[in-house]
Amino acid sequence: MSGPSVSVTVTYNNEKHNIQVVAQQGNSEPTLQDMALLTEQVTGVPLAFQKLIYKGKSLKEMEQPLSALGVKNGCRVMLIGKKNSPEEEAELKKLRDLEKSVEKIADQLVGVNEELLGIQKGFLAKDLRAEALNKLDKRVKGTVEQFMKILEQIDSLTLPEAFRDCRLKRKGLVKKVQAFLAQCDTVERNIGQETDKLQSKNLTLAE
Repeated sequence: MSGPSVSVTVTYNNEKHNIQVVAQQGNSEPTLQDMALLTEQVTGVPLAFQKLIYKGKSLKEMEQPLSALGVKNGCRVMLIGKKNSPEEEAELKKLRDLEKSVEKIADQLVGVNEELLGIQKGFLAKDLRAEALNKLDKRVKGTVEQFMKILEQIDSLTLPEAFRDCRLKRKGLVKKVQAFLAQCDTVERNIGQETDKLQSKNLTLAE
């Protein structure tokens, strides 16, 4: 049979959870650990990562009865803590590192685009344009390869269903890389058009 219980409201971020903490077998009244375990069930924040605060004080003595800590019926306790397990945090770190790599590769693409705009505006001597466009084309292709490798690394991550934050992060990162690949296609196409124009002019001059 369950023992006496205490009704408590646990606030976590913008959530409010009304819980009924029941004394476990062998205890005359509910303890802080009983409340923490129930809090884990309703919020998803593991007990090890919980910081329970009542009236500005952190509750730490897990074996203490709630009454000894001043927690009574109708009290409000604030929870601070992360839902993610250490395993999920490890996977999130991998995704964050990949995201940093994506940003660095994207900076290379920005550089290529700026140089291409300079050529389009005539800032480079005509006799140097063909070689410059050829180099830019190679750089864009190299950038595409780097983005594709990132996608392969993202795809190789095995994320359990429970790792929701990781799955959302991965989905967002894939979309970001795909958007950059679309930009690469545009830049490649523009380089091709400039090269065609240059070749056309050279043929006209040769005639």
